[in-house]
Amino acid sequence: MPLDGAGVDDPSIWRPEAAAPYRRSTWRPTWNIAIPAAMLLLIGFSCFLLPLILSIPEPVGGNVLEATRPTFTEGHFLGTDLNGNDVLSRLLFGGRASLRIAVAVNLIGLLVGGALGAFGAYVGGLADSLIMRIFDVLIAFPSLVLVVAIAQAAGPSELNTIWALAFFSVPAFARVARAATLRLREQPFVAAATLSGSSRLRVLTGHVAPNILPQLVTLALLGMGISIILEGALSYLGLGVPAPAPSWGSMIAHGQQAVVTRPMLLVFPSAFLFATVLSFNLLGDALRERWNAL
Repeated sequence: MPLDGAGVDDPSIWRPEAAAPYRRSTWRPTWNIAIPAAMLLLIGFSCFLLPLILSIPEPVGGNVLEATRPTFTEGHFLGTDLNGNDVLSRLLFGGRASLRIAVAVNLIGLLVGGALGAFGAYVGGLADSLIMRIFDVLIAFPSLVLVVAIAQAAGPSELNTIWALAFFSVPAFARVARAATLRLREQPFVAAATLSGSSRLRVLTGHVAPNILPQLVTLALLGMGISIILEGALSYLGLGVPAPAPSWGSMIAHGQQAVVTRPMLLVFPSAFLFATVLSFNLLGDALRERWNAL
């Protein structure tokens, strides 16, 4: 470099002071991640483990003579419903059903949709066009209407609810995986792996999948909230978890019958559903922001 100052504005000359500052990537949970994650852990613990620790009555088979007991009644912390069933027990066991369905639906979408979307984008050609045209047709249908139709045709059950909701989660994951894979396909490390003789399967599983997984996980967290809402809507209509098994949606429908005399029968399941969906949405948004910043 000339000592007289000539060429100081030449962009071809690298100067340490002009270099971008180095940002160290760290994974430190912040409040916008820790709070919704803690809420979800608390909800999951309450639904799956709390009934094993505490002496909680069964969610079904209550005595109608004990119907509509108020909150803080001895043996019934949140009271009883119109059929004499313990409200706390039905909330916790209903949460089990909602969380099981949400996890299963999004796991199917992530595995099936993510695999098909990544495969089609990486291979390209006719396979990509065929896969995406099929998913475009599915997305074009009004999802809630068709989910209700499928659930009604298959009959109310937890398994049928999972398959009805998963039918529409797969295209969403496929589109996200395809878009991410198209960007990765032209990256040097993917091209180098292909030129080195690695098989398509090895490139997809070893290089593409780890890089698109954060986006799919974020979509799964957001999809968990949507799945819980849709499951609640189906159960509200009597097409989801079959009665008398508890579900937040069916509890909301049941609580409407006594909204004037016992409004808490409607408030409790609505609050649990709201808190769970909000926590999933906040955690998904926070993780997306964090991964985008890395």
